[in-house]
Amino acid sequence: MEQVLTVYARERDPNRPLVCVDEFSKQLLDHVSEPIPMKPGQPVREDHEYIREGSVSAFMIASPLEGVREVFVAPDRRRTAHDYALAMEYLAENIYPDAEKIIVVQDNLNTHKIDSFYVAFPAKKARALVERFEFHYTPKHGSWLNIAEIEISSINRACLSRRISTPEKFIDETKAYTTSKNKSPKPVNWQFTRDDARVKLRNLYPFI
Repeated sequence: MEQVLTVYARERDPNRPLVCVDEFSKQLLDHVSEPIPMKPGQPVREDHEYIREGSVSAFMIASPLEGVREVFVAPDRRRTAHDYALAMEYLAENIYPDAEKIIVVQDNLNTHKIDSFYVAFPAKKARALVERFEFHYTPKHGSWLNIAEIEISSINRACLSRRISTPEKFIDETKAYTTSKNKSPKPVNWQFTRDDARVKLRNLYPFI
C-alpha cells in the first residue's frame, strides 16, 4: 500500500508517465422485443426479458496526472495473458511511444506478470517491452488504490449501464465516452497519503 501511495505522491514527469491499468467486462444483452422510445415525461420502456449475447472484456488505461483515459479491447475480447500483453504493447507503442519509462499501477491478477509478454511475443520483443515499464502492485484486498477503478466506475455509470448487444457497440460506446472526456482533461487530485494510511489504517501496522 505504501509503495503505491509513494508512487502517487511523485511529481508529474512527462518522460515517466504514471498509468493505472485494470480490466473490466460487460455482459452483452439484446432485446427480445424493441423498446418503446422515450416520450416527453416518460422514459424508455423495455421488456424485462432479454437475450444473452456473451460478454466482452476490456482494459481501462488511465493516466491520472494527465487526466486522460483509453479503453483497449483485444482482438479476442478476453482478459487472458495474451490479451494483457497486447494491452501493454498498445500502451507502450501507441499511447506513450516516446516515454523513457512508463510507471504502471495494477492489481495482482495472475496475468499481470512479465511471463505474459513472452506468451504473446518472441523473446526479443517481450524483453524490450518489459524494459519500458516499472510495475507497482496494489495489495490483496486493496484494489481500491488503483485509480483505474474510478474510471471504470465512471464509464459504467455514463454509458454501460444499459443493454449493449454486440462487441462493436461496446467499442463504439466506450470510444465515444473516452473521446469526449479527453477533450477536457482533468487530472486526478489523489488525497490519500502515507501519513493518512498510518492513522486511518493503523490496524494494518504491527507497531502502531
